Amino acid sequence: METNQGEPQARHRALRVRIRDGDADAFGELFDAYARSVYNHAYRLTGDWSSAEDIVSLTFLDAWRLRGRVDADGGSLRPWLLGVATNVTRNVRRAARRHAAAVARLPRDEPVPDFADELAGRIDDEEQLAVVRTALAKLRRAEREVLALCVWSGLEYTAAARALGIPVGTVRSRLSRARTKLAKAVEPRKGHGQVRGGRTSAVRPIREGER
Repeated sequence: METNQGEPQARHRALRVRIRDGDADAFGELFDAYARSVYNHAYRLTGDWSSAEDIVSLTFLDAWRLRGRVDADGGSLRPWLLGVATNVTRNVRRAARRHAAAVARLPRDEPVPDFADELAGRIDDEEQLAVVRTALAKLRRAEREVLALCVWSGLEYTAAARALGIPVGTVRSRLSRARTKLAKAVEPRKGHGQVRGGRTSAVRPIREGER
């Protein structure tokens, strides 16, 4: 039995047209299909569950505002949404830094708790978590974004390039630098315990499937 390869493309096009035209039901379908992907992407960029939830809401609000820019022709809207989520995350993090700077200028009796305490409590292997978090913290923001899109969210280079608005070659070079830095950062040193499961498992989360 032959399958019509044009059917998925036709469905994507129909959804794109409805989104562009401001169809509320189409946005509901978009949210149901990709909210989890957006949440996972936001969490990987921020490392904070609560911030990721806020970013999901802001991403779909921004998507509604930007709906007129959606082309009728094209495939899945997932890369576009992840691009919107990346920009939202940048704005959220800038706002958080400004807020933290303002709070730091106020007299406080107790230190502000770090989100890492809550996060570490949810993961059994705290030593592995610490190594990976330290390695990720050493990456530049642009490298973390490419890593999140290509490795964790499973986007192709071309889709990631469109999502970030950069050339494909830039995606490749940033991803290569990120992988090299991570490999060096989590390399077990002599005299220290090795990360359980080896460095590969420590820096390679399960990739999401394309939809």
